[in-house]
Amino acid sequence: MAGVFEVEVDGVEHDHGHGHHDDAAQIDLSQLSPEEKWRLEHAKMHAKHKGHEAMHAEMVLILIVTLVVAQLVLVQWKQRHPKSYNLVTLFQMWVVPLYFTTKLHWWRFLVTWFIFSVVTAFISFRATRKPLDCTTPRLVYKWFLLLYKISYTTGIVGYTVVMFTLFGINLIFRIKPEDAMDFGVSLLFYGLYYGVLGRDFAEMCADFMASTVGYYSASGMPTKHLSDSICAVCGQQILVDVSEEGIIENTYRLSCNHVFHEFCIRGWCIVGKKQTCPYCKEKVDLKRMFSNPWERPHVMYGQLLDWLRYLVAWQPVIIGLVQGINYILGLE
Repeated sequence: MAGVFEVEVDGVEHDHGHGHHDDAAQIDLSQLSPEEKWRLEHAKMHAKHKGHEAMHAEMVLILIVTLVVAQLVLVQWKQRHPKSYNLVTLFQMWVVPLYFTTKLHWWRFLVTWFIFSVVTAFISFRATRKPLDCTTPRLVYKWFLLLYKISYTTGIVGYTVVMFTLFGINLIFRIKPEDAMDFGVSLLFYGLYYGVLGRDFAEMCADFMASTVGYYSASGMPTKHLSDSICAVCGQQILVDVSEEGIIENTYRLSCNHVFHEFCIRGWCIVGKKQTCPYCKEKVDLKRMFSNPWERPHVMYGQLLDWLRYLVAWQPVIIGLVQGINYILGLE
């Protein structure tokens, strides 16, 4: 069935309804190309919002003020109460994407989110038990280190695909630009999202396990004295001397002369985001520890993760707050 309508463009009303052949010509929507339909819709939108410039300026001003105030509040909250800030942010990082992806029916993300949640819930449960099983620290660090490597690799591949698409290399393989870009952006998001979420959960588990073992305290002195033959991260015996080459793993000595299993201290620094000795809290020389640049949690990557954390966890809340203010003031 052909559709007809009226629009007002440039202040002149064009009547496209039934029975008005004298004033304007009728337009049959079925005969229009997609571009012409888009132009007509665009004209209708301009006609609808004509004279609303002042209202739009108020909405933009409210958005800017809300963003600035929210940023100041979040910074102060993070500085004064970091524990509660990290917990709330972690919870929102976990559930906010679930709401939007369920609404948009992104089933692939929901499947990966469900698998991640089940495994991480089990690992976190093991990490918070008292007394702590001797195999738990290794299990925790193995899982989160594996997740870290997978997410990092996924992000790198996604970024590479996006750059190749921008340079047109996808055309060599006869892949449409939109398909290649969607694939690259999706991989980039998966890598960064699970990288942030995994590191946040790992930091929480690392704090709890180290405190349970007794050789680490977030504030104050440790409850146990550390001997040279014990690893402060996992609390287990160190069987290989620092100067010896281990069959399974080596032993690493920090600049403060405390020794650890190499796997434990790498997990503590890479996965748990700690840059101090687990026992005496002396600053760790990450450049000397991680000679391989792929393993260095350098500043730019940390800033990127912090930005993504803010974008996923708090940006929807701020946008919702802005919409609420606009609704209360009658601007929507």
